[in-house]
Amino acid sequence: MRAFAGAAPAILTAILIACATTPATAEGERAGDFDYYVMALSWSPNWCAQEGDARGAPECRKGSNRAFTLHGLWPQNEQGWPSYCRTGERDPSRRESEAMADIMGASGLAWYQWKKHGRCAGLPASSYYATMRQAFASITIPPVFAAIDQRYSLPASVVEDAFLEANPGLQADQITITCDDGLIQEVRLCLTKDLQPRRCGPDAIRDCRLKDAILEPPR
Repeated sequence: MRAFAGAAPAILTAILIACATTPATAEGERAGDFDYYVMALSWSPNWCAQEGDARGAPECRKGSNRAFTLHGLWPQNEQGWPSYCRTGERDPSRRESEAMADIMGASGLAWYQWKKHGRCAGLPASSYYATMRQAFASITIPPVFAAIDQRYSLPASVVEDAFLEANPGLQADQITITCDDGLIQEVRLCLTKDLQPRRCGPDAIRDCRLKDAILEPPR
């Protein structure tokens, strides 16, 4: 114990120096300080099967006919991403959030996306919502997905190929498909700040390699 006690001041000094020189990873970064956007499109039927049904989400009701919906538009850095940023912009009104339900499924999701990601964009809430809508409209969702009327098991790469074919200017390194628990989860597209496709950073590329990923049909 005496030997350890004698070494403690030196160890403590080393720890303090390390803490002072190593950048911390924390939430609450400065708004507007990011490199590009990641737009996430969620396959609504699969989300409903995993989470939405248990929550009684309105977009999961029979007849809702939801296919790909906008999950979010996330400020991203070449490595890592900001969240819950400090901003002087006011939060969106309930009416502004409710107006996003047509492409997002629910106003609660719009509000959550603003709180976690939108504050980092350095925009007023109304402008961020408008940017989300503009980004969503900038990508052609292959019509074949809305026509699905039964469960399919298919390679996740088929979903990516369909988006590449429907969007001739899109490159394979600008889009990634994610899976969760054997289900197609999201299509994620990397966009510049002016919403042009760009190469995804290394931590944004999460290509699903499943050969038998499940695609549930719209409700």
